Amino acid sequence: MHARRPVRPVRAVAGILLAAALALTGCSGAGSDSGGSSAADGPAQSEAKGSAPGGQKDASGAAGNRTPKLTGTDIIRTASLTVQVRDVPKALDEARTTTENAGGYVGDETTTRDPQGHERTRVVLRVPVEKYDEVLSALQGSGRLVERTSKAEDVTDQVVDVDSRVRSQRASVARIRELMDRATKLSDVVELEGELGSRQSDLEALLAQQKSLQDRTSLATITLSLSGTPAKKAAKDDDPGFVDALAGGWGAFVTMLRWLAVAFGAVLPFAAVAALLALVWLRLLRPGRRESGERD
Repeated sequence: MHARRPVRPVRAVAGILLAAALALTGCSGAGSDSGGSSAADGPAQSEAKGSAPGGQKDASGAAGNRTPKLTGTDIIRTASLTVQVRDVPKALDEARTTTENAGGYVGDETTTRDPQGHERTRVVLRVPVEKYDEVLSALQGSGRLVERTSKAEDVTDQVVDVDSRVRSQRASVARIRELMDRATKLSDVVELEGELGSRQSDLEALLAQQKSLQDRTSLATITLSLSGTPAKKAAKDDDPGFVDALAGGWGAFVTMLRWLAVAFGAVLPFAAVAALLALVWLRLLRPGRRESGERD
């Protein structure tokens, strides 16, 4: 009994020390894990924070260069309308007003007149794409619609490709200029000037293509053809009277005279030949027969 008493305090102290060691180990492990995660997340968060302004800058720069589309695509819209109207100049003025009110403008215009006096006008209208359907409906409602064709061409891939090539070509031109600033030999300068001229020419061609795409995707093209029609006479409900009968008889008489004149003109050459033959017969052959009869 006396030999076992010292063992209990030793075991108790050992248990307390073991529990304390385990607690310290857990605390240190949690601290190291939190420190490691914060250390690992720090660069990522700083990189994300650093890249956010750049992303916003790129988005604002893209928005500044090109008008954003609600659909996210670049579409070239074209249409062709043929409308018959009573008054071509009036319909043309209305089409101009509709186009200008929509924020567009009038392009090429051609007016002709046929032998019957009917006027025909062909005009090219450029309107913003957001007003395209509205203007198209107003134009085709100005008269009797004869023909309508419309086309929508998606050129999103082409626009993206041209924009990318423009950026690359600008960077290439900038590199050539840097090399020219550093060049010390005259031969190098001459060679770099030739290369710079070639790359600037390619860049100008790309910029012209980019501008053309921006113009055709931001403004729709409508080709409007207006043709005049003769005014129709009002229908009469009354029965034809004496004046109508007289007018009809006079028309028939004039038509008969016209046909008689045509027939006379067709017979006249033959009558002239017959008269000539008769004259020859009377002048030459008939006197000879008379003389022979008197001798007998």
